[in-house]
Amino acid sequence: MDDPQGISRLATALSEYIRGAGAGRQVVVLCVGTDRSTGDCLGPLVGSQLLAKGSKELSVYGSLDKPVHASNLQQTLTELGSIHQNPFLIAVDACLGKLDSVGYISLAKGALKPGAGVHKNLPMVGEACLTGIVNVGGFMEYMVLQNTRLGIVMNMAGIISEVVFGAYYLARRDYCMTP
Repeated sequence: MDDPQGISRLATALSEYIRGAGAGRQVVVLCVGTDRSTGDCLGPLVGSQLLAKGSKELSVYGSLDKPVHASNLQQTLTELGSIHQNPFLIAVDACLGKLDSVGYISLAKGALKPGAGVHKNLPMVGEACLTGIVNVGGFMEYMVLQNTRLGIVMNMAGIISEVVFGAYYLARRDYCMTP
């Protein structure tokens, strides 16, 4: 998250995933996590920041006011599926990792397995996913998430929301410029 070129590189890569999915597909962002845990609030913070930007074309699920978490993920996916026909789904979540990886943000093509760091069995979601490594995993994961520094999570949320917003508009601009 300290890389000065990080936002630009991640936004460009994500915009290529969006463009590769095909023109006309609505982009939906599913921000997973809870507002009841400092480490796990990355997704809801990103969702709230994206909603504050006020883009009417970008659909966002999961925010501080309406988090998407283990208890309501399946219901949210059902609702999402009834509203959006074949959307390009970008999943955002916090994760735990190695000590030297804390602060890293990763982008991957393919689905996200939410809750894996705390041993929950939840459905895989997304065609692309952005994850932020918020703390160290491997032992007492719930306690680690509760004792994660809010500053790290806030900084990551700001970066990830800029990446998603930038990628969406890069992809949209490129669709409009294609003959």
